[in-house]
Amino acid sequence: MRLRATLGALSLSASMLVTPSPKPAIWNLIAQKPQGVDRIRADQWHLRYLRVDQAHKITRGEGITVAVPDTGVDPHPDLRNNLLAGKDFILGGVGNGRQDPNGHGTGMAGLIAAHGRSGRMGALGIAPRAQILPIMSSSANNLGEADNLALGIEFAVSNGADVISISSGGGTNARLTQAVRMALTSDVVVVAGSGNLPFDQAVAYPAREPGVVAVGGIDKAGRHAAVAVAGPEIDVVAPAVDIYSTSIDGKYRKGTGTSNSTAIVAGAAALIRSKYPHLPASEVAHRLTATAIDKGPPGRDDEYGYGVIDLVAALTADVPPLGFGSATAGAPAHTTSTATAIAEPDDEGDDGATARGLATLGVIVAAGGAWALIARRRRRGDDPPPRVSR
Repeated sequence: MRLRATLGALSLSASMLVTPSPKPAIWNLIAQKPQGVDRIRADQWHLRYLRVDQAHKITRGEGITVAVPDTGVDPHPDLRNNLLAGKDFILGGVGNGRQDPNGHGTGMAGLIAAHGRSGRMGALGIAPRAQILPIMSSSANNLGEADNLALGIEFAVSNGADVISISSGGGTNARLTQAVRMALTSDVVVVAGSGNLPFDQAVAYPAREPGVVAVGGIDKAGRHAAVAVAGPEIDVVAPAVDIYSTSIDGKYRKGTGTSNSTAIVAGAAALIRSKYPHLPASEVAHRLTATAIDKGPPGRDDEYGYGVIDLVAALTADVPPLGFGSATAGAPAHTTSTATAIAEPDDEGDDGATARGLATLGVIVAAGGAWALIARRRRRGDDPPPRVSR
């Protein structure tokens, strides 16, 4: 069974969506020039929108590993210090995931953990001291077998991933469903994108799997992104329009789609896991939803889920645990009056993340309070037919 490997119906211009083609994920490549490097941080509007600088006074994702099953990850200068050796499941299973013929996986990894260059230059990720476990599970034409994604997820779990960021979607099969559920029961935060119009008409798999953090998108004005699929499974939203990140061959790229918002939320999950190393994966997801900024109709809705992620609140709020009293995944949280801050380091390339001092405790269980995050969601009965090459 094939599924489209990217959820980035990416823009050729700020207002024109790519029409279906054999390569539905097309970004604007930005040549590596001094002025390009200088301006890239300023072009990353989502950093300011999400108050990333304030979140980085609390944590930068130290000690956390985020797996990116995608088209592989190129060792971009803004990212390579955080890049582990991973695995290829497309090229005969012999590579280490540190090559990317397409650039999509490199872009997603950069949104999560790019460390930039000295002097606040280059791209910056949400968790710039997290490490990326690169996995090539999709081919250069943005298509991948569901079985390859399943292999990538299994590899991520067996190699210590704390978060898995899945900017892909489609139908599913028994192998992929089993892999996703295995990750959830192994105390891994699984984040996946809802999908993009016109390629997707309903929330894609694995985003619709109970327990997965399903991510939609917003534009620069904080409104529902026109490209993002809406549905009852959406948990949270994040910036998805005109997002700048790393690409192959030292270049940068701009794109639009829920691939981007998914990677951003995965970075947020990495920050939470770094700040709260004892917190089980289900509680990390709960923090994301409980502290989200409500948008649209009051309460959860199909476009925004519980709202736009709030990094600072997710790191500082007093959030009752799942199953505590009448608290639910959508209950509002109380932010602390002061945040425990660390000195903000320069945006220089790191030599890798430091080891996490304490391991996370607890695993997600398939019943009881840990599943309260998704208990109130309405689920569709049947999977859509698998998507094929366009």
